[in-house]
Amino acid sequence: MKAAELVGIGQFRVVDQEIGDPAPGQVQVRVAAVGICGSDLHNFSEGGIADSPCKFPMVLGHEPSGVVIKTGVGVMGIDPGDHFALEPGIACGECEPCRRGRENLCDNMSFMSANGVPGFFCERINMPAHNLTPVPKHVGLREATLVEPLGVALHSLTFAHVQAGETAVVYGTGPIGLLTIAALKAAGVARVWAVEPLAHRRDMAAAMGADVVLTTDQPVKEIMNDTANRGVDLAFDCAGGPNTVNDCIHSLAKCGRLVYTAVPVDKLIPAYGPAMRKKEISFFNVYRSNHQAERARDLLAENVAMFAPMLTHSRPIGQIQEAFEMNHRYADGVGKMLVMPGE
Repeated sequence: MKAAELVGIGQFRVVDQEIGDPAPGQVQVRVAAVGICGSDLHNFSEGGIADSPCKFPMVLGHEPSGVVIKTGVGVMGIDPGDHFALEPGIACGECEPCRRGRENLCDNMSFMSANGVPGFFCERINMPAHNLTPVPKHVGLREATLVEPLGVALHSLTFAHVQAGETAVVYGTGPIGLLTIAALKAAGVARVWAVEPLAHRRDMAAAMGADVVLTTDQPVKEIMNDTANRGVDLAFDCAGGPNTVNDCIHSLAKCGRLVYTAVPVDKLIPAYGPAMRKKEISFFNVYRSNHQAERARDLLAENVAMFAPMLTHSRPIGQIQEAFEMNHRYADGVGKMLVMPGE
């Protein structure tokens, strides 16, 4: 089978690899489509993420969908030809975080695409059957790649304790930001501001439900003017820019909640302490997702027509280099880029 390995900063190669039969409790999946995540782009362009360097060569990709080819011994209720979204995190189920229901923080996590564990930029893969989430056929395998990142957005909302009728701002409308906007509107948030420097992403933010779309030119001033100098209840940093945390802080009302969903590039994140203290702002950090796959699947299934326009571009696995370079440059109005190992 074909697999795409990142072998250095900005450099992929496509190689032939062998794959055996699935072990007991596993299934073998033909990978249909894989979304390119912001963390994939950090690894591609920077050779790692903050204090987590790449281990070359590595197979990236953790937003996959696929079709079951065969099942291992003991697997019940899954048949060849079934369509699934695939969960990349394999938790041990025994450590303290797992026992507390926080499998995303597992002490022994095997996350497919990180720390030497191959990801999904390949034609076929063996994985635990319990890491598969069935998707209805009307969703489509391209759209099913959104289950994993939409799960991250839904997980971020669990920290924010969102109440219907509240207000929110989302800084950064890449795919996670767009999905956060959709999740906020589905949760009943009355008004959502979106802040984004790229015009085509601002258009997508409006399409996903943002009530007000702003450039990065003095967004705090505009938000405060719009709210009679009160600020918003919730702020989501999905950009990870050099000053977006502070923009969130200054956009928030007293007792506001700040949710940091971005992948930080730097080890230290600057935050304006006086405003954090005087407003009693709560700060929540998000790490991947936790028990959100079925909720994400259901929300996606109910709103396929709304989510599908995010998927603007795709390339076969043999053109993965072009796909990443294009995504890195934000070229051609790219929203979510898919790599299609099945093509």
